Formats: sequence, structure tokens, C-alpha cells
Amino acid sequence: MTIERRIARADFTLSRHYPAPIDRVWDAFADEQQKQSWWGGGDAVEHRDWMFDFRVGGRDIDEGRFHDGPVTRYEATYTDIVEHSRIVTTYDMWLDGVHMSTSIASLEFDAVDGGTRFTHTEHGVFFDQFWADGSNREQGSAGLLEALGAYLARRKE
Repeated sequence: MTIERRIARADFTLSRHYPAPIDRVWDAFADEQQKQSWWGGGDAVEHRDWMFDFRVGGRDIDEGRFHDGPVTRYEATYTDIVEHSRIVTTYDMWLDGVHMSTSIASLEFDAVDGGTRFTHTEHGVFFDQFWADGSNREQGSAGLLEALGAYLARRKE
């Protein structure tokens, strides 16, 4: 079978207001135990590989199989971290061992009345048979932000 070689790009920005102080929202990303509590599909995923190294130049890896479904792999490198302000990563995604995309994502944290405004901006490049996956990525990212919101609501202090 010949794979048609093509490339597509997708950009999106998602913003959320979380009724939690900026340090709690930040810690949900910066603390490994907290991140594991909300990131990556919960009980819907059979986890296979995990690495967490939150520092500039550090890498995160999250690989798992969705029950009765594909194996996904996320590998990120932190390129910029400014505490309580921003996180910038480049990351690659694989589906069943096939490289599907490369993205740059900026995560911005702003203290506002009543909590934190969080903004996720992403620029993705999708390869070959995954060329039309930009909207799926945006939906997946929105799902992660919903999981973060639910996690923060459970952790009210």
C-alpha cells in the first residue's frame, strides 16, 4: 500500500477561566503527581509509558492504549518556562507507531478576579494520512482543559 505524502497545518486558541488561584492552576502542570491526576484519559486508557521532567529542555512522555483502540504516544520538550506565566512546548504525536504530527503549544496563565485565565495556543503540522486531524486535536485539547477544570474543582481548598 502506498501512502500519499501530504502535510496540513492547523492553528487554534482555547481560553478558560478557572476559579482557582494561579499557583494551583500552575501546579497542576508543574507537579508530576497532580498532572498524572488529570492528564491523559484517566480510566479510559491503559497506560504504558510515562516520563515527567518539568524544566527547560526536559521531556514528557505519555503512551497508552485506549481500551479496544489505538496506542497513542505523546513526546514533548519544554522550550520555555516562566513560573506562573507561561509554558511553551514542542511535541510529537504517534498513533499505533505512525508519526502523525508535530506541534508547538504555548500555555499562558493570567491572574484575574476570581481565579485564573488560562490560554492554550497551538500550531500543528499533520502528516500524510493524518492531514485532516487538526479539528480532532482541538477537540482533544479542549477535553484536556475540561479534565483540568474538573480536577481543580475537586481540589478546592
